[in-house]
Amino acid sequence: MDAQDRYRRAAQHHRDGCLDEAERGYLNVLAGMPAHFGALHMLGVLRSQQGRHDEALSLIDAALSYKQDDFGALSNKGLALQALDRCDEAITCFKQAIALKADFFQAHYNLARVLTKKHRYTDAIAAFDKAIALQPTNIGALHGRADTLAAMGRLMEAIASYDKVLFHAPHLARAWNDRGIMLWRLNHPQEALISYGRAIACEPGFAEAWSNIGGLLQQMHRHEEALAALNRAIALNPRLAPTWNNRGSVLRALHRPESALDCFDRALALDPYYAEAFANRATLHWVDRKDAASAIADLQQALTADPDWPYARGELLHLKMHLCDWKDFDETVAQIDAAVQSGKRAVRPFAYQSVATTSANLKSCAELFATHHYPLATPVTQRSRSGEKIRIGYVSGEFREHATAYLMAGLYERHDRDRFAITAFDTGRSDGSPTRRRLEAAFDKCVAIADLSDAGAAEAIAAEGIDILVNLNGYFGEQRMGIFAHRPAPIQVNYLGYPGTLGAPYIDYILADRYVIPEAERHCYTEQVIWLSDSYQANDDRRFIPQSAPERAALGLPKTGFVFCNFNQSYKLTPAVFARWMNILRKTDDSVLWLWRNNPYQPANLQRAASEHGVAPDRLIFAQHMPLEQHLARLSRADLFLDTLPCNAHTTASDALWVGLPLLTCRGSTFPGRVAASLLDAAGLPELVVETMDAYEREAIALSRDRPRLQSLRARLVRNRFACALFDTDGIRRKLEAAYTRMWDIHRNGGKPGDWCMVVTAA
Repeated sequence: MDAQDRYRRAAQHHRDGCLDEAERGYLNVLAGMPAHFGALHMLGVLRSQQGRHDEALSLIDAALSYKQDDFGALSNKGLALQALDRCDEAITCFKQAIALKADFFQAHYNLARVLTKKHRYTDAIAAFDKAIALQPTNIGALHGRADTLAAMGRLMEAIASYDKVLFHAPHLARAWNDRGIMLWRLNHPQEALISYGRAIACEPGFAEAWSNIGGLLQQMHRHEEALAALNRAIALNPRLAPTWNNRGSVLRALHRPESALDCFDRALALDPYYAEAFANRATLHWVDRKDAASAIADLQQALTADPDWPYARGELLHLKMHLCDWKDFDETVAQIDAAVQSGKRAVRPFAYQSVATTSANLKSCAELFATHHYPLATPVTQRSRSGEKIRIGYVSGEFREHATAYLMAGLYERHDRDRFAITAFDTGRSDGSPTRRRLEAAFDKCVAIADLSDAGAAEAIAAEGIDILVNLNGYFGEQRMGIFAHRPAPIQVNYLGYPGTLGAPYIDYILADRYVIPEAERHCYTEQVIWLSDSYQANDDRRFIPQSAPERAALGLPKTGFVFCNFNQSYKLTPAVFARWMNILRKTDDSVLWLWRNNPYQPANLQRAASEHGVAPDRLIFAQHMPLEQHLARLSRADLFLDTLPCNAHTTASDALWVGLPLLTCRGSTFPGRVAASLLDAAGLPELVVETMDAYEREAIALSRDRPRLQSLRARLVRNRFACALFDTDGIRRKLEAAYTRMWDIHRNGGKPGDWCMVVTAA
């Protein structure tokens, strides 16, 4: 048998998948003919199949040295280079092969794949199109084109391409699965479930499809079903890191944090560079276990694995602000600002409010967040309206002992029941508290929707025939923006809980005032702005009024001297504001700063910072958490509340003013930075609003040295408690009802939110 016969037999073994026999055959040929092109070339291909890509490249190069214009060898050399991550050289090889043979399908296909790997998606689509023109029914090319469109975010086109794959290969489970992923990303969960179901019908043991079903069901708040699907996926393939990650998310939602932690640990054991699992575990460490050190370490690991992992940089900054750990603070904020401006998901809207200094940036952040997480979904069918009353629905996760409930309780009770029917839609849980019982009595009806999917909750709201649906959470707390994406009510309103735009096209109005949203910044809000006269913030004039206060010594305060205070959450504190506070302390003898102790890490970090500013650490005094009535009673022992910037005190500011404690603020440049100015004006103390931080510092010092003036301010607050606009519960009720009525009239007459812009007074 001559060399050529031996080569043909080896090649046949190769085609039959008998690689050992093929290898022996090629080596036998080369032993006698070291320059045999075919044996060199195909042994190189075989070495690539064995994962020995360096040897493959040497062998194919040797073959090409004898036949430089062989398009097949050039294409296979490109594959070896691609496997070695030498993608630019691989692209050159594929293009050389195509230049030699323009109708060479495999080279076009290989070129498309390596271009996709290089994220040159537009060029990759062009290469796939040329390959498909040559072989219109080639499943690999059709599927690769669909995957590339998916990577580009062209989701509808990707679905159309997956449909072409499935037209030719209707039993291809992976295509059904990938199609489901696109539908999930498009916020079509029911259609996505159907697609995943088809994948499993084609391949019952397809673990990835079961895992995706579990992840989707978890997002739909169908947690027990999600857990069953994920358990099935793990039984089929326990080595899929995303399945363990999804299972951890489900278990955390089911309030089983230790079991969830084990799942995140397993995911990371399988994939040590799994950014999402690090981010999820960080949230569990901080929120469920109060373990800040572990949470920070995990967020840093997430950023190491993927420097652009969505929101990780913002979450890390927000967590460190809780701890008052300000290392690299200015640099990090600048990075986040730049990321937001370039359209990157670096920070969630709620966390961004504590550092953002422009309303334009806050709008960009909110729009990006809404687009990625809460796009407009399939609208539910709204029930035909009957009756004369306007039906108002309030959606909140905080119908319990919570700041939002404290502000709104009196309003709920006083709504005009002759004109309005009032329903609460609860996305949280009852805490059995007196506040909860008061709220339940205040509403005409309370509907629990926490355990429903977004679509299911929207259907429940629509079934109540709600005319105006008020979002009291926005991106804060137990928020459920996905419900509003299904448009369960003809009019949807953003109010109170989140001080800023939600960036979503299905939220029609935002209720504000001219202090928090000046007319010049209306363009920074996707909602139509409705200005309420005086302050936008509701308050309850039936809340507890302290008749006495504990002695200073019982609160850990000095018996004499001046007490500055700030009872904001620690994430609102910034190094710039703290530096001003330290300047004030240095210039006011016998003064202390009274702060709320949010967590075990905060006091030491702030005391260290005080020392760095030349202030004795013991001049910072930390107050423990107390029930609301006890907290309000102790507030009167402070002399002056010093506000924060760029995010002010909100409910905390109202608490101080309610008990007669003057508050000094500097007007900020965003809605959350102007709230205190709004409250002070409505409380009758506009002179405590300054325009610069230099003036803030001077005024704080001046007030500490002018006890008669300070006492006069306190007396005015107490005297105005039931006369000022801020605490006029019935006044805010009338303004809101006038706004609701106008909204409904415009809608009923076929108008749009943009047709109306006005200031609502308490007529």
